[in-house]
Amino acid sequence: MSIETFTSPPALAPILARAAVMRGSSATELPQTRLVLVGYEVDRADLREYQRLTGFPVEDRLPHTYPHLLGFGLQAHLMARPSFPFALVGLVHVENVITAYRPLTADEKLDITVSADNLRDHPKGRQVDLLTQVHVQGELVWEGRSTYLSRGRSNPDADRGSQPPAIPTGYPAAKWRLEGDLGRRYAAVSGDINPIHLYGITARAMGFPSAIAHGMWTYARTLAALGPWVNGATTSHVWFKKPVLLPASVDLVVDKSGDQVVAGLRNSRKPATEHLVLTVGRD
Repeated sequence: MSIETFTSPPALAPILARAAVMRGSSATELPQTRLVLVGYEVDRADLREYQRLTGFPVEDRLPHTYPHLLGFGLQAHLMARPSFPFALVGLVHVENVITAYRPLTADEKLDITVSADNLRDHPKGRQVDLLTQVHVQGELVWEGRSTYLSRGRSNPDADRGSQPPAIPTGYPAAKWRLEGDLGRRYAAVSGDINPIHLYGITARAMGFPSAIAHGMWTYARTLAALGPWVNGATTSHVWFKKPVLLPASVDLVVDKSGDQVVAGLRNSRKPATEHLVLTVGRD
């Protein structure tokens, strides 16, 4: 497998703009390439903005989900290439698993590696994993697996993969009102300017009735509500379900009775509409 090295994060805006005009890929296999961002130094101002927007404590310790944001530019750079078997535009982020092996702090220099893995059939099309690893001085300290679905020809006999637990029931632990500009605010922090998150008119052009919240914001906000302990050595697993149409009111529901904490987001007015379910436990 070849390695391409970066000394600064790829800019997302030109990647997404290029992907928007690309035709579907003719590739049938995954690119055998690792993209590596070496010696990345966390921008504390960017970190504070992320922490404030997602509800994590404002401190030097990195939120559990923050390294995903740092690696997402590399993910997009890889998925936007002609050698990638799917068009970036239209891919659906359906699942994510993150393991932090120890707490990370803003004064550490990070080496971030991204590669593609496990191309497979799914009942609704095909899936692929984007793997992100973070090393500090050669030590693996964090890794994440992002699963994306490319909708296509039905494969009813294909393995559906891991299935989420039932969303917790009962009275919500919190209710949040999400404003219509949330997608634009998170885009300013994350660089993810996918049109489905920005304005109603751009979301409707992509088939949505209104702008939708970023899945990674809902993931981060749910984890942040569970307390600072999630920023330690933990593993979380999230399954994204129905998108959050902005503006929205959502309920946070939590079950701490088992070996792992189970949390979910549901629509406040229509509780049967579930937005995500996640599990998290200490390693």
